[in-house]
Amino acid sequence: MPRKNIRPLNGRPLLAYTVDQARGVAELDLTVVSTEDPEIRAVALELGVRVIDRPVALATDSSPTEAALRHALETLSTQEEPAFDYVVVLEPTSPLRSSATIHNCVQTIVDRSAVSLLGVRETRENIGTLDHGFFRPLRTDAPRRRQDRKPFYIESSTVYVCRVEHLMTTGSLVTEDWCAYVVPDHESVDINTLEDFALAECLIRMRKETQ
Repeated sequence: MPRKNIRPLNGRPLLAYTVDQARGVAELDLTVVSTEDPEIRAVALELGVRVIDRPVALATDSSPTEAALRHALETLSTQEEPAFDYVVVLEPTSPLRSSATIHNCVQTIVDRSAVSLLGVRETRENIGTLDHGFFRPLRTDAPRRRQDRKPFYIESSTVYVCRVEHLMTTGSLVTEDWCAYVVPDHESVDINTLEDFALAECLIRMRKETQ
């Protein structure tokens, strides 16, 4: 979906929600948007966010997130910014995450002296693979009742935190011992389709009505 990061969500650019969340976290010294798109750049500047101009070569569908992160950090180092200990990755496609969740992720990685952390969400679905049209559950002893199953955890795409030294050295956010923080289900909406936009708009309206 082209330019989905600035598509209106309840009257505001999608990016604005993540900017607000970042501003609510005292531990974040600097919030930066990395983009190659002039329209996204303009919206970010209107929101008062610093922009790193991402090379087009790092903005293809196959470009890893880590490459853009390393470019942004290298650019900041040439602009007389002090060295950062951690980088926090907040995809604009998670407009329902809270500043409290971001804070908790940062606090968790520091308290546990971990190298990298990702947000995960719980699922009790019966997960499996298809083998020539036959379902092969990963857990063959799972109870039939959903509420009786032990949960699996899946990547929520809401928050990533990583030591800058690890990212710059390895080019990856992944570690062998990848610390995890369980993000509440209601914050884990990840927008990729028009249906996701509609769901997020509904949830935001419901949240406002109950406040």
